[in-house]
Amino acid sequence: MKNATRTWLGVLSVAVSLVVFVIPFAFIVLTAVKDPQQASRLDFSWPHRFQLVDNLVQVVQARDYILVIAFINSVILTVASVAAMVVLGAMVAFVLQRRVTRWTGLINFLVLSGLIIPPAVVPTIWVLQKAGLFGTLPGLILVEIAFGLSFSILLFRAFIATIPRELDEAAVIDGASPLRLFFQVVFPVLRSVIVTVIVVQSVAVFNDFTNPLYFLPGEQNATVQLTLFTFQSQYTTSYNLLFMDILLITVPPLVMFLFFNRQIVAGMTAGAVKG
Repeated sequence: MKNATRTWLGVLSVAVSLVVFVIPFAFIVLTAVKDPQQASRLDFSWPHRFQLVDNLVQVVQARDYILVIAFINSVILTVASVAAMVVLGAMVAFVLQRRVTRWTGLINFLVLSGLIIPPAVVPTIWVLQKAGLFGTLPGLILVEIAFGLSFSILLFRAFIATIPRELDEAAVIDGASPLRLFFQVVFPVLRSVIVTVIVVQSVAVFNDFTNPLYFLPGEQNATVQLTLFTFQSQYTTSYNLLFMDILLITVPPLVMFLFFNRQIVAGMTAGAVKG
């Protein structure tokens, strides 16, 4: 009876995955290779004529290669933001886990608040304007770091809790300074959770739409998600080019997830398994 229930649950899970993930992705691919007339119908049908290369060229060349500029901006934004999240998140988590003080409860509350309280757009814009960073890539990088740091700290702290304190004590006895203790002893041990944070946060930052829209206005500052406006207007929409753009934007995060799927699961469950 239990085996039959597990089988049906497995079949149901596969069916739900097909409906939620595979079918929409297949719809994107089919629409991206259609001609404008057939794509405008937005139906799930086989293309009468494949225009993969033509649609790809038009998307890349649109508005003076805005997609290429957007990919460069998104890569810079993702690499800088995620690198800072990894280093700062690991350092903060290490200090919170190893050094318990009377301020630890308050800091934990602030970290959790970063996950619960929604971002305030207008005050953030005001702060960036006063700092001279509004509408600049460094300003958006700081915003992404601030919004994603809490999640990174929680992941790192759960894993650091499983590392024996004896490892720290042995390094201190050998004469290691605090920075050397962290970067040469503790940080290499965090490899699995580092991969998890990199992949999860990279996908989140690369696919972010609202933050670049609010905090990085301007055509030359466009990120990949904002290029979707290129093929839409008040009266007409080039659905074949729009879906080709969506396909090009979707491929990098999808490839990253497929390659690091096991590492993501291992990093998310490492603290629970070892604890």
